[in-house]
Amino acid sequence: MNGASREALLSAREALTALTDSTPVDAAALADELAAVTTLLDREVSLRRVLTDPAQEGERKAELVRSVLGEQVSGEAVDLVSGLVRSRWSSPRDLVDAVEELADTADLIAAERDGSLDDVEDELFRFSRTVSSSAELRSALASRTATADAKRTLLHTLLGGKARPATERLVTRLVGQSRGRSLEGGLDALSKLAAERRNRSVAVVTSAVPLSDRQRQRLGEALAKMYGRRVHLNLDVDPEVVGGITVRIGDEVINGSVADRIGEAKRRMAS
Repeated sequence: MNGASREALLSAREALTALTDSTPVDAAALADELAAVTTLLDREVSLRRVLTDPAQEGERKAELVRSVLGEQVSGEAVDLVSGLVRSRWSSPRDLVDAVEELADTADLIAAERDGSLDDVEDELFRFSRTVSSSAELRSALASRTATADAKRTLLHTLLGGKARPATERLVTRLVGQSRGRSLEGGLDALSKLAAERRNRSVAVVTSAVPLSDRQRQRLGEALAKMYGRRVHLNLDVDPEVVGGITVRIGDEVINGSVADRIGEAKRRMAS
């Protein structure tokens, strides 16, 4: 993707991150719903053209999404797709690619939540190597004559009970919806997406007043440098902080608040 589509995809990723970080939404179920939307948009050429038409108002396109999807998927899925169509896209196909990536990312988030993301990344890599080394398997999974059920059965035989559920879902969806890609190319893309997700951390940042855009950027850059990976900021405002900020990443707390420094001074004076 390039130009407008790249910016739209970045916004969509942030929207998905915000949703899954701040709500208990079922990420695996959301992945299935977004995958169904991918299938719909891939099949309905005229629909995706209307939804990416720059001459149409964004809110009008969002209303169309709500009309088409409203009773078929959850409100969270509708909101995500509505946000997508409000953006500008360089190509109608880019919209489909973006929805598909969000579906895959949602499954990776589900794996992240249950602590299996590292395993999923490793399993995707190992399965891609298996496919590359077996022309027979590659042919069976890419066959245009084999039914979708036959391919799912084969994959379940290969992965069922031996790989994490997210791995099996991701691979099964890829095989069922190749969308013109080679199997090896699709598996490589999934492996990269999992690696990107694994190298991401979430920081809960609490400040006395809302941080400016510049402050958020500088804090994100500083934490990324400190931890050697991207850090997503979840921002909260608490007047009790009295100034400065506190940052929590996992079990680690970085406390730079005025209240904390006052408390530390009092403890030292009392000792």
